[in-house]
Parts: sequence; structure tokens; C-alpha cells
Amino acid sequence: MAGASIAGPALAHWLSRRGAEVTVVERAPELRPGGQAVDARGVAREVIRRMGLDAEVRAARTDTAGAQTVDADGTVLETFSAEDHGGDGYIAEIEILRGDLSRVLHDDTRDAVEYVFGDRIAELTQDADGVDVAFAGGDRRRFDLVIGADRLHSALRGMVFGPHERFVRHLGLVLAFYSVPNEFGLDRWLLEYQERESGRSALLRPIQDATRAMAMFSFPLADFDVDHRDIPAQKGLLRERTAGLGWLTPRLLEELDDSPDFYLDQVAQVVMDRWSEGRVALIGDAAFSSSPMSGQGTGLALVAAYLLAGELAAAKWDPESAFAAYEQRMRSFVEANQEIGRMHVASLEAADPDAEPGPEPDMEALTELVERAINGVELPDFAGVPDSRGTVIA
Repeated sequence: MAGASIAGPALAHWLSRRGAEVTVVERAPELRPGGQAVDARGVAREVIRRMGLDAEVRAARTDTAGAQTVDADGTVLETFSAEDHGGDGYIAEIEILRGDLSRVLHDDTRDAVEYVFGDRIAELTQDADGVDVAFAGGDRRRFDLVIGADRLHSALRGMVFGPHERFVRHLGLVLAFYSVPNEFGLDRWLLEYQERESGRSALLRPIQDATRAMAMFSFPLADFDVDHRDIPAQKGLLRERTAGLGWLTPRLLEELDDSPDFYLDQVAQVVMDRWSEGRVALIGDAAFSSSPMSGQGTGLALVAAYLLAGELAAAKWDPESAFAAYEQRMRSFVEANQEIGRMHVASLEAADPDAEPGPEPDMEALTELVERAINGVELPDFAGVPDSRGTVIA
């Protein structure tokens, strides 16, 4: 398996439980710390429970009590509690930093799964019986299956399915976040400031380490052409695009160069007609990124990991039938979450003071869409599936 963030280790958990020998290769030299806060809602919470990791995940939560929107002076405009909508609202009951969830999943699987850090798949060739993989570090090995869990900018997707531009849909927004010293008296409540005239926003959220906080910015950008590994260029873009943004923005930007975990990227979705080719398949953001604006990227990854491993074991490791069943189960769930992501981005677009008011939303249809995005996938009981042995790189 390529990728050791969320989808990769989650799939490794289920594959190893189904009897497979699993190798996870990650190009980074170690697990990446920090990162954006991610949520587990609805059916994803049930997957965590079935993994036996509910206690570990809850212990690593940010423990955010809720969120408050504020104006430029810090006056509270609206308040949302983590208890709203049964824990599936704006602030989810299970909210955890991406790096912390990755650590929980890695700790759970490291004794049963081979992890290879600081390397990547450079080439692969598949035939009817397996996949020959050449690693950038020089190693060559053969596997029964290869699964790409290497996130939005998936190199494996490019090797097997075609160029990045064919599948990645930029939604016209850029997101940046990094940790800062908590010098703002932040205590379990997320604060968000939106400048409706420009479509820009700044956010400050609590994390488990009360001495630190997470700053996050979003701003519109029609064309995104900054390399996702060029950190100085990304920081320059952030400073340029947030110039003049009010509230705490100047103080947060003062911490930019000292932050150890800066991240910036386009808000994008991955749209593909299929997520598999022969003995190679994709999972998580590599296959069906719904964008961070859906609030469900992690949920999609966790649910997909459970279903993909279960379908492989149920099909006695026949990739054609297993991959087809996995895609059939996930497709509607993915599409609902991608629609939520697009709607959220549209809601943040700069306000036109001369525009006529839009039509009132169809609340019944919206409620149905949200329910499908949170719980709209069946989790079969794979407990009776017999174990099989195989070699899988994911």
C-alpha cells in the first residue's frame, strides 16, 4: 500500500485482520505530525468501534466544546456546540488532528504490518497473477495487489490511471493551516472570522496541547499553480492573499515562519469513473477526495478501508469482483460527500452587494443529502469471512 496517513493504515488494519500480509510504503521519513483537525461522523464512528479503537481515538481528540463565529472585533455572532445534531454537527463529537489519528492507526498496526518509510513506488508492472514493483530506493518486489492511499497528489494514480489534471477538480479555494502558540486564551472553543466581501476567512482552533492552537486560513483563487512541495512559495502566497484581512490575522501571520507543521494546498476533489485497474486500486483522497470542506474525508477513508478489505476477503482475494463490489457500495456515499463539499465552498464565495437574493434552499432535500453523506452506506457484517493469506502492498 502506498501512503501511511489515514486510509493506508486503516486499510492495513482490516487487511491484516482478514489474513493478508501487508506492506505500507510512505515517502516521508516518518509519520507526519499535526495537520488539520479531521472528523468521524455517523457510520465512520461505527467503523472505529469495529476496529476496537474507540477508546484510543477518543483519548486523542481535540476535545473541542464548540465553535463561535466572530466579527473583526472578536464579538461573538453565532455559537455551535459539539453536542448539536447528536455529535454530527458543525463540530463533530470525534474531532482529532490528522497526525494524531495517523499515530493511533500506526500504533495499532505496526506489529502486524510492515512499514517502509522514506521510500516510494517508482514503477510497477502488473500481469494476471501479480504486480512487480520497483521502489525508488532500489528494491524490487512482487505483490498480489497494490493499493494507492497516497492522498490528493497520488503518484500511484498518475502511473496507472493518467495525469493529475484528468481527475483533480480545483474548487476555487485555497486552505492553509499551521500550529501557533496559544497566546489568545483559547479554551476548547474554535473561533472563526469570515470576511464576506472578499470570501476570505481566518480560524483559530484548540488542540489537545493547550499551549498550542491551530491557525487556519482560506481564500479564493481561481487558478492554483504553486507546487505542493514548495513551502516558501506557499507561505508567500498566503501572506499575499491575506493582506489586509482583519481580526487576529496579523498576529497569526507573525508565527508563520516558526511553525513546524505548515500546510497549504488547493481545495480540490478527485472525480474518477473507476477506482481500480487490474490488480491496482485506489482508496481515500487518491480515489475520491471530497475536499476538506466536506468535513468527511476521514470518514470516507475509514469506511472505504473496512469495505475494501471485507470485499477482498469475501471474494477470496479475486480483485475484479472485490473491487467492483467496493466501488458499488461506496459510490453514492462518495457522491453525497462531494456535493456537500461543493456546496460549502459555494457558501463561502465573496458576496456581491448588487446581486439579487437567491432562492431559499430546499431544506428537505438538503437534510436528505446530509443524512446520505453521514450515514448513507451499508456496513456488511464480514465477521464470518474466512481468513486467507496473500501479499498486498497498500
